[in-house]
Amino acid sequence: MEKYYITTPIYYPSDKLHIGHTYCTVATDAIARYKRLHGFDVMFLTGTDEHGQKIESKANEAGVTPQEFVDKIVEGERGVKDLWKLMNISNDRFIRTTDDYHVASIQKIFKKMYEKGDIYKGAYKGKYCTPCESFWTESQLKDGCCPDCGRPVVDAEEEAYFFRLSKYADRIRDLLVNTDFLQPRSRVNEMVKNFIDPGLEDLCVSRTSFTWGVPVDFDPKHVVYVWVDALFNYVTALGFMNDKYDDFDKGWWPGTNIVGKEIVRFHSIIWPAMLMSMELPLPKNVFGHGWLLLDGGKMSKSKGNVVDPYILAEKFGVDALRFFLLRTFPFGSDGNFSNEALINTINVDLANDLGNLVSRTTAMVGKYFGGTLPAGCAAPVAPMDCDADLKAMAQKLRDAYEANMETYAPHTALAEVFKVIQRANKYIDETAPWALAKDMEANGARLAHVLYNLLEATRICAILLIPFMPESMDKLFAQIGAAADIQTWDSAAQWAKLPETVTVTKGENLFPRIDAEKALAELAEAEAAAKKALLPDVEIEPYAEEKVDFDTFCKSDFRAVKVKACEAVKKSAKLLKFTLDDGTGVDRQILSGIHAFYEPEELVGKTLVAIVNLPPRKMMGQESCGMLLSAVHTEKGEEKLNLIMVDDKIPAGAKLC
Repeated sequence: MEKYYITTPIYYPSDKLHIGHTYCTVATDAIARYKRLHGFDVMFLTGTDEHGQKIESKANEAGVTPQEFVDKIVEGERGVKDLWKLMNISNDRFIRTTDDYHVASIQKIFKKMYEKGDIYKGAYKGKYCTPCESFWTESQLKDGCCPDCGRPVVDAEEEAYFFRLSKYADRIRDLLVNTDFLQPRSRVNEMVKNFIDPGLEDLCVSRTSFTWGVPVDFDPKHVVYVWVDALFNYVTALGFMNDKYDDFDKGWWPGTNIVGKEIVRFHSIIWPAMLMSMELPLPKNVFGHGWLLLDGGKMSKSKGNVVDPYILAEKFGVDALRFFLLRTFPFGSDGNFSNEALINTINVDLANDLGNLVSRTTAMVGKYFGGTLPAGCAAPVAPMDCDADLKAMAQKLRDAYEANMETYAPHTALAEVFKVIQRANKYIDETAPWALAKDMEANGARLAHVLYNLLEATRICAILLIPFMPESMDKLFAQIGAAADIQTWDSAAQWAKLPETVTVTKGENLFPRIDAEKALAELAEAEAAAKKALLPDVEIEPYAEEKVDFDTFCKSDFRAVKVKACEAVKKSAKLLKFTLDDGTGVDRQILSGIHAFYEPEELVGKTLVAIVNLPPRKMMGQESCGMLLSAVHTEKGEEKLNLIMVDDKIPAGAKLC
């Protein structure tokens, strides 16, 4: 049996998963299921990318260790594994980059490239996007920001190891331009124009400014750059340079990498270059799919424009959601997600076309033949052109479907299936079974043949829908009486595989029609409740009833002040002493009772707001000349205080009005 290895990228474990996260994995799952149906021995890998500076930062913000942070998101309730289970993802293996065997493999891989001379020590100075874990040159920035995510970059300067990416530039260019390695082809021009032709620079592959990563075992103050760590998961999960698995040398590699377009650069340039360095085979293909967009922009937790897959799956069913994602959006392009489009797809394709075909056909077999067709019904009786047309379309369907699935076009493969489903519904109107049933003695054999043709066309379509809606197709096969031995890839190209005396079972409506107006209102309510549940339990101070006239307000002099120094006041648990630049050239001292909420060192360099025309007062024997502005609220019964911080571009002494 031929082996087929397919992978999704391993996901950064976000603490808010959305429908965009599921898109790539659902598509990859459909391809994996298609290959299994086709008779391949499939290995499907997914997992989580758990190292890096942004993980360490988020863990610090949450007051937990990085390992505790990722454990909760990956293994916890509604975490990554829960979401894949919900979406019926059939992965054979799940890798976490914190797995011991993977860490050990990465250390060996890094050392081997170092010993070969492809990794060398130097110093990095440039731009870095923390959310994307990406290094950029000044010329690659877009309006001074990361060209991938559009967010600000930071200056980075530190001792680092570098990978000789430039050494492999010509081979990478040849790979991209002269082979089908990277698909769709539109991605090739982007990579060559933006990265290869301007000149590939050597890649920084270690960091010293944080510790959450795979340590470089021969220089432990360095951790391996997260993209080296992440990319090699595709082979470490097979057992490359570890004893956890022993599949690497058994024909699984090379495989196919399905990735989002935002990480095509890493997979089509950096990944093959490192494989060349390791003298390993390159992937068969890298396919870069588009994004799901909401309101014209990529779904992002930071933008607040995410869609909860749990809400959609509970409301419409997992199979309907899977189907919508792959039927509606061309896989290589961006797609605009909306609840309206989801409901329309379910109503038109699943309820009206497929659901109606199954419901009408099984109902007529039950009504006219007691649920079991008579012997001989497969043989043509009073044949019409529409009989031959339906049969020919159904018999040709598998080849057209296969051609599209092999070129990563599941949306087009589904379109071919629904051409046959729509043709079958038209066939009902052309043959008018209800009219034939008026004279069963004269037309009974013809009626049985018509219904048999409908069941056969439905069976063939259902086989090819298994990768997309596996649970629903199990129910459909039970309703039309199709046994397991005629739910196979081979039987999808063969007509008259149903036994002539097939018995149908009128079951539940597989895809009920949705009241769009009602569903949209309920979705809006559910999504609002979900967003509200994520908010902290906050109590705001009641508004003052006494009014203050404008002239009185204007007497307070609000100024921007820069924190030059900050220290705890001895013998006080609450007070911090600030030395402030207020723009006058003379340092200003203000004491503030905020030590419970801030450590002194984290405030140095910040730009705050102070009222500077208050009379001085003594606090713990020290003079305080003014007041720093803060916001106060109660969160889960505990008072919280936040200093008002403003843009550092505002100069010290600037008046706020």
